[in-house]
Amino acid sequence: MKQYIKERYIWCAVIAAIFLVFPFSAVAVDYLAEADGIFDQGGLDNYKKSIDLYVKAVEQHPDDYEAAWKCARAYREYADKAKKKGIEGWKEICAQYGKAGMQYAQKAIELKPERPDGHYYYGLNVGIYSDGVSIFTALKEGLKDKTQKSFEKTYEINKMYKEGGPMLSLGRFWAVLPWPLHDRKKSLAYYREYQQTQYFAANTEAQLFLAELLIQMGGDKNKTEAKDYVEKALKSEDPYFKDWAKQLQAKLK
Repeated sequence: MKQYIKERYIWCAVIAAIFLVFPFSAVAVDYLAEADGIFDQGGLDNYKKSIDLYVKAVEQHPDDYEAAWKCARAYREYADKAKKKGIEGWKEICAQYGKAGMQYAQKAIELKPERPDGHYYYGLNVGIYSDGVSIFTALKEGLKDKTQKSFEKTYEINKMYKEGGPMLSLGRFWAVLPWPLHDRKKSLAYYREYQQTQYFAANTEAQLFLAELLIQMGGDKNKTEAKDYVEKALKSEDPYFKDWAKQLQAKLK
């Protein structure tokens, strides 16, 4: 009996010592792994659930780069999904979650500025924030230069990051800015570069981005190319893309 008590005491002491040495990192890793598992399942509810876990991971381990940028990603994906599904209050969600996502992305940038993740999701969160408050409000808040810098830095580090995301994002960035800030030639150049990748053919959103720009630029050749992308999107099973394609189709008539 004495031997059993002694052995149990030793094991308790060992376990206590482990938690004294690694209290925060151990918990943060658990939160992060759980959040990753839920996020990877996709869907509005799972993105929302993962946010709470990512936030806990960051709180428990403030210097965890992975937790910071993945938290920024989750905020953006939840808001983007809410917008595309057209759920009630989606603009408020975009404004709130986009702003929070920007903060976590900035934290990731400060932790590891040489990595692309923080820069990329900073720019994407500004974009979703702008969907909520309007692009004019975002411009008044001085976010144009920060967004441009973030996407250009991601492009510089790895333009093929997230399946060519930096190219597509820069194309969209220069396309949606209001006059006189927009630059359609720059936008088209980035879209054309992305078009040469293996990802363009299966990316309905990218095709609609390009179609919209070509319609704005005008000309029979541009409209003919845009028409092909629009007609393809009209067959999409995604209501968001189908509705967008219908709007563009009206502009082609």
